[in-house]
Amino acid sequence: MNVAGRSGAGDTAATDDGSRIRHVSCLAGGQLHRVAYREWGDPANPRAVVCAHALTRNSRDFGPLARALSSRWRVVAPDMPGRGASDRLRDPMLYQVPTYVADAVTLIARLDVEELCWVGISLGGLMGMGLAAMDRTPIRRLVISDAGPVIARAALERIAGYVGVSSVFPTRAAAFATIRAVSEPFGPHDAAQWNFLVDNVLVRRDDGSYALHYDPAIGVPFRAALAAPGDVDLWGTWDAIRAPTLVLRGGDSDLLGAATAAEMTRRGPRADLVTLPGVGHAPTLVPDAQIEIVRAFLERP
Repeated sequence: MNVAGRSGAGDTAATDDGSRIRHVSCLAGGQLHRVAYREWGDPANPRAVVCAHALTRNSRDFGPLARALSSRWRVVAPDMPGRGASDRLRDPMLYQVPTYVADAVTLIARLDVEELCWVGISLGGLMGMGLAAMDRTPIRRLVISDAGPVIARAALERIAGYVGVSSVFPTRAAAFATIRAVSEPFGPHDAAQWNFLVDNVLVRRDDGSYALHYDPAIGVPFRAALAAPGDVDLWGTWDAIRAPTLVLRGGDSDLLGAATAAEMTRRGPRADLVTLPGVGHAPTLVPDAQIEIVRAFLERP
């Protein structure tokens, strides 16, 4: 795994996926932390897309989408704190959406753009909803992969069963088998795409073993949230969004129900909805067909 050096907040280095990686300093809990982000395309291009990853993923996931967009767009994908090349937070209870949204505001200020499009998968979609619902939001178009204003408790319990469970694997084959099994809801991908998705979340240790490329402490607030009964209700946020919005839903998703997705087309931004058969939680935006759906929406007049 090729990760850029971390010698300073403004340093830039090339990576093996064609991106440039930089860092920006953010504030949470009275402490500064650095957020790494990847950038594809012309850094002076005013047409900007920010892509935000899912709970246990990182910015590398957006390589295929970014390369498809970068001839016409400046594409930026951060590693949220505790993931990838970003700093880990001292207080695990800060691993929550308000921290991530605040970091995103700092990142957008660094990009020096007046407006942008937002593409978010799962957690990244919730971040996009929060930002798009704010007064004076810079978000002009919003793409959400399998997230919405009702988050099913059954899905949260499933995710809590593996997120933050510290795992070390003796070989890549052992790591691949475990991650591939957990990632089954991503739906059909070819062998190269599965290797890509697995390698994105692995780091090789000095002893030759493999570990997951995120802070296990991200599971602490996630499991704490399960103390509250029932589903998570964010309809107030959804109803405040006015930007044109596209929702991609996995047809077999256990997190975004079909009834909720249908209601999202009638309330708030009255989203366009594309349901992907044979896919659960969450569409990865790696297969060509999914990339084309996103590209067409972003470039629609």
